[in-house]
Amino acid sequence: MILRRLHHLLSASAAMSLALIAAPAFAADPGSAAAAPPAASASLDPERARMNQRVFDRVWNEVRSQYYDPDLHGVDWNAARRTWRPVALTAPDDRTLYRALGDMLDLLDDDHAGAAPPAVARRQDTLRQRRPAIGVSLRPEPSGDAWLIEHVRPGSPAAEAGVAVGWRLVPGEGSLWTPEQDIAEGRSVTLSLIDGDGAARPLTLTPRMMEPTPAFVADRSRPGVLVLTVDGFELGLGRWMGDQLEGLPPETDVVIDLRGNPGGRLVEADAVLSCFLPRDRLWAARTGRSGRRVELRTAGGCGDLDAPVGNDVAVLVDANSRSAAELTPAALQEARRAVVIGAPTAGAVLISQETRLPDGGRLSLSRADFVTSGGVRLEKRGVTPDVAAPLTLEDRRAGRDPGLEAALAALAGPRLEPAMALQAAPSL
Repeated sequence: MILRRLHHLLSASAAMSLALIAAPAFAADPGSAAAAPPAASASLDPERARMNQRVFDRVWNEVRSQYYDPDLHGVDWNAARRTWRPVALTAPDDRTLYRALGDMLDLLDDDHAGAAPPAVARRQDTLRQRRPAIGVSLRPEPSGDAWLIEHVRPGSPAAEAGVAVGWRLVPGEGSLWTPEQDIAEGRSVTLSLIDGDGAARPLTLTPRMMEPTPAFVADRSRPGVLVLTVDGFELGLGRWMGDQLEGLPPETDVVIDLRGNPGGRLVEADAVLSCFLPRDRLWAARTGRSGRRVELRTAGGCGDLDAPVGNDVAVLVDANSRSAAELTPAALQEARRAVVIGAPTAGAVLISQETRLPDGGRLSLSRADFVTSGGVRLEKRGVTPDVAAPLTLEDRRAGRDPGLEAALAALAGPRLEPAMALQAAPSL
């Protein structure tokens, strides 16, 4: 099972590469889209048309038969097929095809329901491998027509060209690179960029091989504090966290940074919780398409630790903390085991699973609903921090981190009890 919004963050250096459809793209008027398929359809390559049909039909059928809500949130799925299938079948390229699929999936109003083009899926497959990169991490804007640069990797081609956080990547005329396209070592790509002042800054960058960035980082540079930054709930997280906590002096405070974390493996979320909660502790329940309720209880997996640690804990979250990066702080908050600091989370907490599509793309689809042990449904709601400390673009440009500063202050002062901001909702 995968707990993640598809996606949160898309990186041109291949990190977090499912971000392309993280935020629902702006849906064009269905009637006009169906009534005006691309004029180039008559000359469409037959093989392209056949693959478009296979991909669309696989997505449509998968939703109809596997989606966690048999009623599909009230969406007329047959009508959706009549609207979007003609658009998909005449798509001349992956960008057009996957935009149509995304617009159809947006009808479900589910952040986990999304389709990633083949190039994005290939970058996800090499997420933690040495790979060609230009060194920018992108997040799609709500319109779906532009991407915000959220991070520029030091020493990368983008950094050397002066690209900065807060710039925007926009599509344009000609052979401009967009995230639906592959990146190859030594093959230059041209980006249409808008800088922080709104000025056009077209740039041609040449990708080069770069080492992967680690998924988990431990920072012991501050006396009496261990900061654990987790980019995703990936394989091995529980063991890694157990290794960091083993032998830690009880007076050392722990900060877990889940900001920008899109989620990941359910088993790793349970392992992280097992680092701080007793074994067999009820922390959530899931309900699938059949309506059967399954309780989730801590099962261990925190490295070689035999028991949870007792250190004081703060968890950092923001609006881009999703799925497992929401259910984890929620469980710790409800158990009064950690103070949560930052900004309200995304509210994307259904349990999803990925399916490979015929062209190499990926479909992510929700397979189960989720509520906390207190009966709180986090979907569309998210986790409210105990201490508000949002990180602004100006903070990032200036190198400030008010969230971390607030976490250190909270842990250094009188013990701060979690506010239990979540209020119970009817259980499923």
